Parts: sequence; structure tokens; C-alpha cells
Amino acid sequence: MIKRTKYLNSITPFIRKPIIKAITGVRRCGKSTFLQQIISYLQESGADENEIIYINKELVEFDYISNYKELHKFVKTKLKNSRQPAFLLVDEIQEIENWEKAIASLLAEKQTDIYITGSNARLLSSELATLLSGRYIELKMQTLSFSEFIELAENMGKKLPIDKAFDFFLKYGGFPGIHILEWNDIVVSQYIQSVFNTILLKDIVMRYDVRDAYMLEKITHYLIDNCGNITSANRISEFLKSQKRKISIETVQNYIQYSCNAFLAYQVKRYDIRGKRMLESLEKYYLCDTGFQFATIGYTPEHLPGLLENIVMLDLFCSGYAVYIGKWNNTEIDFIAEKGNEKLYIQICMTLSGNKTIDREYRSLESINDHFPKLVLSLDKGFETSRKGIRWMNIQDFLLKK
Repeated sequence: MIKRTKYLNSITPFIRKPIIKAITGVRRCGKSTFLQQIISYLQESGADENEIIYINKELVEFDYISNYKELHKFVKTKLKNSRQPAFLLVDEIQEIENWEKAIASLLAEKQTDIYITGSNARLLSSELATLLSGRYIELKMQTLSFSEFIELAENMGKKLPIDKAFDFFLKYGGFPGIHILEWNDIVVSQYIQSVFNTILLKDIVMRYDVRDAYMLEKITHYLIDNCGNITSANRISEFLKSQKRKISIETVQNYIQYSCNAFLAYQVKRYDIRGKRMLESLEKYYLCDTGFQFATIGYTPEHLPGLLENIVMLDLFCSGYAVYIGKWNNTEIDFIAEKGNEKLYIQICMTLSGNKTIDREYRSLESINDHFPKLVLSLDKGFETSRKGIRWMNIQDFLLKK
């Protein structure tokens, strides 16, 4: 186990405050372990074991807590043994029907400091969640970052050169569970495939009552295969028609949205820099973890450019940036990253070999005439560090914040 320090630092200012702490993210990204780390932090800060109420809906012993009334009753029973406000931590709370009613009531009763986790992006956007409006903060958790990946690998006895670790990270992704396994392609692929299948079944098919699970899988595979490419429901529908599979554009749109809700994929919209407006079409999709590509359709060299974009996008997202695809006249900027008053323009490529490639990657950034920093990332080592104020950086160094 490694401490998810960044997430702990984000949540500690809200501990013992009358605000619900909601931790969301894809299944198996480490939310349960993080709850245990919060419990350890609370105990180290003086909390007594009897003051901590922990419910994990993936454990059989909590199966009977299936609705908000049973949740409320369970917590109130536990609170009888506590003389002061207790800490309530509920893992995978979306498994409890109308959970918001119980949580809103417990918050109003002021006897609990509440922490919840969920594997759905719409966990706090349902109609019932309006009960919690303005009374929660959401912490979006990702699978391991590159630096966390290296740290956990070393803790598990896998000390590797940076380049080799990066190759594994790009291929296997950042699910913490792979670190207890032998790093063998077949073994790791089977594990990630099982995670993928669980998400499809539990978080999409069962949650949204999807009748055509085969078509759902085909659409998610299309998103995975086109990671980093412009994608639309219409394009997917046309592709499936060419495969003799008829499906409406509306159904495709629904299945894409379900996949995004389950954190399988992230939609990144395009932004017109000159016009200063969001564009309503030609968005791109990226994976919550690059390991899904390896485990579903296979890891091939032609996917490398999209995977490099993917890990940079996740790193920016994890660092608190809002990320967009940039459009400037007829050129495209891989990413615009914004956080508060900060803005960063980024171009990503495998290598800057040859003047033609260099000109292509730098020219699009040079055409933007504002004062915000601009950065070109590649796998090269020791490249010229700047050109007309545009910096270059090795992707590994960028991910490791060097």
C-alpha cells in the first residue's frame, strides 16, 4: 500500500466539518484503500475505534443494508454507543437505494462526519441528490499516476529503470491491483479484463437496464480503439452499420454516456480559442486507464500517440485542471488546461525527429498570441528546450513533475 498523499491533502481540510466528503472514481482505482487511509489518519489524530462506523457494500455482512431506511437505522444504532459525533464511512454507496435521504438526514442531525464513495459520475447529480446541494465536496479519484505507479512497484519489490517502468505504465495502466500480480501479459490482461467486465455488468448493464449487452461492448471497444481520435455517435452508428449491425444514433449516445458515467471514458470537448466558445461537435474520448486498451483490443504501436495523449490528459485532470481540445483557425491544439486563472497549451507527439515534425508541433502554438505558457511534450531525450518562448519537455519528466 502507498499513501495517496495528494488525495489526503485535498480531503483533510474538510475533516470534522459539516460537509459530506464524496469520493468518486472507476471501480478498483483505490477508493476502498483510500477510505482505510482516512480511518488510519483519524485514529492517528485521536479518534477512538468506537467512533468510526464503516460500511463496505462489497462485503456480504452489509448486504442487508439495501435502502436508506436500513442505512439510517444501522447508523443510529451504532451512534447509541458514541458520546460524541462519530465518523461514518460508506463504500460504494450507490448500492443502497435512495441513499441520499439517509445521508441528508444524518447530516442534519449533526452526529456524524460523513465520507462516501461511489463508482458513478452521476452519484451526486440525481434528483434525490438535490437534497445535498451545497453540502458536499467531491473528490475525483484516478487510478495510479506515474509517480504512484513507480512508488508502489518499488514497495512490491519491482525496482525498474524509469524508461522500463514507463513502458509498463503505458501498457498495463495504473490499477493498483496489478501490483500484487506477476507482470506477465496474460495474467495482467485477465485481471484488467475482469475489472472491465464488472464495470460493464454492474455499473452499466444492471444500473441502466441495458438490453443489448453485446452492442454496448462493441461501442465501448470502438471508444477504446479510437482513444484520442475525433469521435461521434453518428460515426459509431455508421461503423456498426458497415458491420451489419443496425443501431440508432440515440442509443449510441446513451451507451456512450453510460460508459462515461461509469468512468470507463472521459469526454474532452473542443474549444474555439479565437471565438472563445465551446464547440458542440467533434469531441474526443479518452480512457480512465490505458490498461483497458491492452486488455480488450490489444496494445499495438499505432495506438501509442493516443495513449500518450491519454496519460497526459489524466495527469492534468488529476492535478485539478479542466481539459479541452483547442481549435485555433484551422489548426488543433492537443490540450488546453485551465485551473482558476492558470492556462496551459500543450502539444504531444512521440518524437520530434525532423524539421517537418518540429515545425508542425510548434507552429500551431506559435500562432496563439496570448501570454499563457505553451509546452511541447515528446519521448525525446535532451531536445532543444525552447523555441520562441515555447518550452519542450520529456513526457516522463512532465508526469514526474521534474
